[in-house]
Amino acid sequence: MKEKVVFKEKKKPLSASDKVFNVFNYLLFGLLTLICLYPFYYLIINTISANDLSANGLITLIPKGIHFENYKQVLQLSGLSTAALISVARTVLGTGLTVLASAFLGFMFTQEKMWGRSFWYRVIVITMYFNAGLIPMFITMKTLHLNNTFWVYILPAIVQPYNIILVKTYVESIPKALQEAAEIDGAGTFKIFYKIILPACTPILATVAIFAAVAQWNSFQDTLIYITDQKLYSLQYLLYTYINQASSLATMVKNSTGGALNMAAIATQQTPTSIRMTVSVIVVLPILFIYPLFQRFFVKGIMIGSVKG
Repeated sequence: MKEKVVFKEKKKPLSASDKVFNVFNYLLFGLLTLICLYPFYYLIINTISANDLSANGLITLIPKGIHFENYKQVLQLSGLSTAALISVARTVLGTGLTVLASAFLGFMFTQEKMWGRSFWYRVIVITMYFNAGLIPMFITMKTLHLNNTFWVYILPAIVQPYNIILVKTYVESIPKALQEAAEIDGAGTFKIFYKIILPACTPILATVAIFAAVAQWNSFQDTLIYITDQKLYSLQYLLYTYINQASSLATMVKNSTGGALNMAAIATQQTPTSIRMTVSVIVVLPILFIYPLFQRFFVKGIMIGSVKG
């Protein structure tokens, strides 16, 4: 038997200008990365450092007087567990329904046999540019009896025109031969969508999931407008009120600790600064954990879904 001879292409040695360019690139992107990460790092080190030093702006790079009392005390605030449950539920359910609706509508708008396809597509797209406004929206929600219900968080956010456009453009990049072969085998529209389109659309659906999850998790204005029942407050709205009341909360915590305070107690005593920063970290951390899970799909999905015409 003859042995296969594999010729490996020799890499060209980098020129001096290429090396300088690479070093410059590494330094530039390393600096940009640090600029992006530093605000999160600054928040975290200030929440675990001595509160008196943090309040005076003395914590910039290295934490001092490390403690975790801020998190213990903030997590004990009333109504926090219920609000966290509401936020998690609306994020999970809202994201799932938004992704499903975006996938199905994006797929259907690529089907020439859909009745009034162009008309309905334009109706959805036009809502990106025009809306009735806050008061008509409030009246609509009240007429539909969605005020003070959990569904006011979910139903208005299911159909998102931008996400539908992304999915539609992505579906158009999938070879039509796949769908035609399935139709020849007797597959109907729903089977084609479930068996062929959904698995092929993983990157763009992951992108839509990120958009929907971030929007649901960070939203607090819908609570402000539609909800008066405290049992339905979202975590973000509750923490928003805590941030606005940081001074009074710090005083309340201080009074609850008693009269005389030693130096150790002063270091862990809540201040408006410590409450604001601790609340900010609690809000941001869940989203920071979501991004790495979908990152490998994100770039591919957003590029194909938005650039291809």
